[in-house]
Amino acid sequence: MTARTSEVAAPPAAFDLEVETLIIGAGACGLIAALSAREAGQDVLVIEADAVPSGSTALSAGLIPAAGTRQQREAGIVDSAACFAADIQAKAHDENEQRLVDLMARNAAPVIDWLTETHGLPFSVVDDFDYPGHTNRRMHGLPTRSGAELVDALRSAAERMGIDIICERRAQTLFFADGKVHGIAARRPDGGVETIGCARLILACNGFGGNRALVDRHMPEIAEGLWFGHDGNRGEAVLWADQIGAQTTHLGAFQGHGNVAHPHGILITWATITAGGVQVNRDGQRFWNEAQGYSEAARAVLAQPGAEAFVIFDARIAAIARQFEDFKRAEAQGAVKSADTLEALALALDLPPDRLSATIAAIPHGGTDSFGRRFGPDGLRPPYCGVRVTGALFHTQGGLCVDDSARVMTQDGQIIANLFAGGGAACGVSGSGDSGYLSGNGLLTAAVLGRIAGQGA
Repeated sequence: MTARTSEVAAPPAAFDLEVETLIIGAGACGLIAALSAREAGQDVLVIEADAVPSGSTALSAGLIPAAGTRQQREAGIVDSAACFAADIQAKAHDENEQRLVDLMARNAAPVIDWLTETHGLPFSVVDDFDYPGHTNRRMHGLPTRSGAELVDALRSAAERMGIDIICERRAQTLFFADGKVHGIAARRPDGGVETIGCARLILACNGFGGNRALVDRHMPEIAEGLWFGHDGNRGEAVLWADQIGAQTTHLGAFQGHGNVAHPHGILITWATITAGGVQVNRDGQRFWNEAQGYSEAARAVLAQPGAEAFVIFDARIAAIARQFEDFKRAEAQGAVKSADTLEALALALDLPPDRLSATIAAIPHGGTDSFGRRFGPDGLRPPYCGVRVTGALFHTQGGLCVDDSARVMTQDGQIIANLFAGGGAACGVSGSGDSGYLSGNGLLTAAVLGRIAGQGA
């Protein structure tokens, strides 16, 4: 048989293969769902379009926010799900459904504790700088602070549990009839198609950032930005939703990032800003309140001449940033410039030395500037560092509406009992645009909804 991309069809008379729980996508959401479903006694199969599990998770810093974890308690951090939920809603301008926010906030810590205690993932709290919008330090990551390490650790855990992961299989057709899912058709690298029947289907195939037509339609303000997400995010979940009457919301929501080294294409941690750095444009002048967050920074940077900016910091901040593998890679590739004076740094970055010096001198240490940003008492000191950056789209945040069991809801509010969604396939908790994105929201919904979907299956 043949299959068109993201179509819905009646089920065939027989399937090539049948399984209890089928999961599309082997990123964080899919692998966590697989671990959870296997723990619940399910026969599980994960299919992945890539040659190896990676996805958007591998492109991230691999940080999951959670409140009330063992790691926080050991670090002396007092936090609560209620405080976390309030932070999520404050950042998103109260545009999220409160039920979904509460679901995320109260389940995040149990997921981190479960992954740590049951599957041996060595999470620790990022405790040397603050992320915008978080009242407390609650970002949890593995030692290298890289998403690639997180995916590899989850894949190893799945392999230890005997979970089958078949790569190079892109889901194309959803078999749906009588109000439920019957299975899917997936294309092999040789062009052949396999049909897989299932009792339950979990959509962990992320969003639609790699589908230019959908991006142009739902978020034109970032359409010209660098696509920094995973090319496999083609929007199958959203395209299928339209055809089966599933409910979607906040399709204009996305996570941007205004600190991607250019032209190297390497993420520069926002710690370079939160620890006291600033962004300037080609004229050596600041242009916005960087403390708002890295998601809205994408549009702010893209609006500057040449759609670029320069993040200026110092050696002290660089030492903090080196806990992130991406930053060390950026240094190794020469993206990070360093100099003993601002004048020398300006020349290295092709900026006007006098204006850059005046801009840095004008930072009100221990005070608030004209943009409304409050600075700490410590100013930037030599040696100085700088990176040329641009704005990028990382991943979409809108998607399918799910209930508290991660089951997909229909447009009239009913439940599709055997269809689940998580991560970028489901609507997240970032409101309706980019400014509602609270650091870690992407992996928050991947981890929490993945765990819940697996349990529900």
